[in-house]
Parts: sequence; structure tokens; C-alpha cells
Amino acid sequence: MTVREGYGEKEAIAILRYARISPLKARVVLRQIQGKDVGTALYILKVIPKKGARIAENILKSAIANAEQKGLDLDRLYIKKAVADRGPVFRKWLPRAHGRATMIRKRLSHITIVLEEKEEEQ
Repeated sequence: MTVREGYGEKEAIAILRYARISPLKARVVLRQIQGKDVGTALYILKVIPKKGARIAENILKSAIANAEQKGLDLDRLYIKKAVADRGPVFRKWLPRAHGRATMIRKRLSHITIVLEEKEEEQ
């Protein structure tokens, strides 16, 4: 994994693009883990009974693996940023009564999790 623009050496990121979940539903789960250490966040995601929790859990595991590849200390990692941005929208038409049609929107999202090492406390 390469260091992206705006991310430091003590940070690791994982991005899932085109996730089949609306950004609103994903943000409900991501708000629960923002700022927590990775062990606590994994436990929280295991307990939450939502589809977004399963998706976020996989992304978090990927971010942890990326941090391990960069040589970061896994015990001092915490979630610096967890966001769900809006992706493209699939539009389908559903036939309704009297010759009308209703649009159905299937929303996609881009989910990003950034991990950072906590600084040494003096």
C-alpha cells in the first residue's frame, strides 16, 4: 500500500468503493466506531446486527492488515477517520397502477477507514 496525499507515515487506510449500501445506513455504523481503538471497534462491529457492520468490519480488518504491512504498532492503533461518501446511484423503474412508473434508487457508497498510531504519552 502506498502513502496517499494527505496521509502521514503513522497512518494506514482502507477504502471500499461501490459498496452496495446507502451512505446514510453506513454512517450509522461508522459513527459508533469513530475514535475507538481497533480492538474495541472490532468488538462493537461484531455485536451490531446491521449489514453496514459486516461491511465495516471487513474494511477495518483490511486497514489493520495495511497497518501491519507498514510496520505500525497494532496495540496503539485507533480509528482516526471513518466516513461513507456518496457513490453512484442505480436507477430502476417499477411499473405501477394506471400506466404509471416509480423510480427505485439503489444507492452505492465509498467507505474509507483511516487508522493512526497514538503518540507516546509522557
